[in-house]
Order: sequence, then structure tokens, then C-alpha cells
Amino acid sequence: MNYLAHALLSKNNTDHLVGNFIADHIRGNDFSNYSPGIIEGILMHRRIDTFTDAHPEFKKSKRVFYEGFEKHSGILVDIYFDHLLAKRFQDFHHESLEEFSSKVYEVYSNHKSLLPAHSSRFLEYVMKNNIYGAYSQKEGIERVLFHLSNRINHNVRLDESVKIFEARETELQANFNVFFKEAIIAFSL
Repeated sequence: MNYLAHALLSKNNTDHLVGNFIADHIRGNDFSNYSPGIIEGILMHRRIDTFTDAHPEFKKSKRVFYEGFEKHSGILVDIYFDHLLAKRFQDFHHESLEEFSSKVYEVYSNHKSLLPAHSSRFLEYVMKNNIYGAYSQKEGIERVLFHLSNRINHNVRLDESVKIFEARETELQANFNVFFKEAIIAFSL
């Protein structure tokens, strides 16, 4: 799962939101700069990632992108699953995606002094481009994937995977439905 799903599974807990957001930029287990709640958010992020990587529907979805994108298939499924979540956000949360995103961005901004440098730069990108909102549109996903291709610099155009997504969207939606229902149960949303 990508950032939107991690934020949703944080259950509106401020510390968990911050910890989930910065977790990908924290290496190892030196959490000395963080409160117990933020540490729990970091560890929650890692548990979510472990759950995701092991889930049969996630693995099945990765195979959809093996032709041409095998090395990056996990990243693609993370992002496309966030797209599927964003499209039907109110099926999973009482607020609209716009309201939820605005509140989450405010939490991130209010804790900017705690963010590692990578997280802080990423937050600027997220807020400038309203990434959580952009996830709801295919054009937004395409833009996110284009920027990600430039950031990882592996001579791969991840945005070209949109054609595969569109051709297999019904299958990926079905996989996501099963997967996310189980994720919600596993993380007691």
C-alpha cells in the first residue's frame, strides 16, 4: 500500500499518521528522536508493508505488471491500490477524500520539524500536487508515476504502465477489494 492507505489505516491518530508518513525514510531501529506514539506509527507502517507483501491478492496483482515492469511491480501495485482506494474513498471513511487529505496534510505540516529531510522534501511535493487527491484520477496517477520514474532514475517509464492498468482494471479492482477488506480487519480500522 502507498501513502494514502497508510494514512487511512492510522485511524486519525496524529502520532500514527506522522510515523506512517516518515517510516520509509527511517533506516534501522534508531527511533531516539521520536515519541512512543510516532514510533508505534513507524512500526505500524512496517507491519502494514509486511502484511501487504505477503498477501495473495497483492502478489497476484504484481504479476499483472511483470511484462515490462517486473522489478517495479510492487511499487506499481502500491500506487494503483491507492488509486482504487481514492476512487471509492467514502466507502471506507466517513469524510470525503478532500476533507481527509486536508486534515492529514495539516498534521504532517504541524509536525514538519520532526520529519527527516527526505520526508520533508516529499511532503512539499505531496502538498504542492495534492497527491492524495490526485490519486483519484488516472491522470494524477500517471503524473505521480512519471515523477517517480524520474526520481528512481532506472531508465523505466512507470507511467507507461497505465495502459496495463486500464486493460486489467476490473481484475485489479477485485484483488484490491479482497485485499483491503482484510487489511482493514487486520489493522482494526
